[in-house]
Amino acid sequence: MSTIRLGTRRSALAVAQAQRVADAISTKSHRAVELVYITTAGDASRESLRVLGGTGVFVSALRDALLAGEIDIAVHSLKDLPTAPAPGLMIAALPPRDDPRDALVARDGLAFLELPAEALVGTGSPRRSAQLRALRPDLRVADIRGNVDTRLGFVADGSFDAVVLARAGLARLGRLDAVTHTFDPTEMLPAPGQGALAVEARTDVLDADLLTSLRAIDDHATRAAVTAERAVLAALEAGCSAPVGALAVVDELGFAESELNLAALVAATDGSTVKRLSITASVADADIAGRQLAERLLGDGVVVS
Repeated sequence: MSTIRLGTRRSALAVAQAQRVADAISTKSHRAVELVYITTAGDASRESLRVLGGTGVFVSALRDALLAGEIDIAVHSLKDLPTAPAPGLMIAALPPRDDPRDALVARDGLAFLELPAEALVGTGSPRRSAQLRALRPDLRVADIRGNVDTRLGFVADGSFDAVVLARAGLARLGRLDAVTHTFDPTEMLPAPGQGALAVEARTDVLDADLLTSLRAIDDHATRAAVTAERAVLAALEAGCSAPVGALAVVDELGFAESELNLAALVAATDGSTVKRLSITASVADADIAGRQLAERLLGDGVVVS
C-alpha cells in the first residue's frame, strides 16, 4: 500500500503533534506515514497575529498543498483553523483532546498570584492578554511571537518575568517541568478548540483505507466539545485572534445520554470588561448550544473587537 503523506508546519511543536497523529494512523492502517514539511505565512513572519490577520495564517499553505494533491492529509492545532468550511476539505478526524488549559511559566518558580506588581508578562494572544489584565490590572502585558523555546527563553534570559502558553503544547514537547501555574478555566477560559488537533483531508479522497483509519482515531467527546466551542466563535463572527474564550466539558453517560457544559466569554482587549455565560445541552445539540450561547452574549451587548 502507498505511503500516506501528512503535511505539517516545521516548528518543533507542529512536528511533535504531526508525529503523534502519524503514529496513530500507522497503527490503525499498518501503512507508512511520511511527514511533509510546509512553511506557512505565520511561520515566515514575526508580526503579531492581529497584524497578520489572525485566523488562517498557520493553515493556508497546508490547505493549498492538500487541495493540490501534494499531501494526503494535514494536521493543525484546531484553534488555528477558521470556523468557516473550506471548499473541498473536511475535518476527517479529531483525536482525543489534551489538556485545554493555559499555563504560566514564570521566573523563580513564581505562581500567578506571586508575581510582583508591574511584572512583565508575555503572550501572543489577545484572549490571554485581556484575561490577564482583568485578573491582575497591576501587571504589564506585552505581545510576543516565536516558538515555544523562544518564548521560554524570554523568561530564562530575564526579558520577561513570565509568559503564558498552552499547557497541551508544553506537554507534547516534554516541557511541563517549566510550568509554575496552571490556570483553572474559572480564572482563564481557553481558546475554542485549544488542546485539540484536527486532521484535514480532501472531501473527494478515494483512499478508503485511509478514511477508515481516520474514523478510528476520531474521538466523539472531543468532536462534540469543540463543535460547541467553535460554534460560539462562528456565531460571534470572531477569529482566532479575538478576545473570545470557550470551553465545553462532556459528561459521558453513554453517548446517547451525554451532556456538555459550555462556558464562553468575550472580553475587552484591555481587560476592562469580561462577559462570561454558560449553558448545558445534549452532545447531539453541540452546535446549537454554541450558537445559542453566542446569541445570549450578543444579547447582553458584548462587542467583539
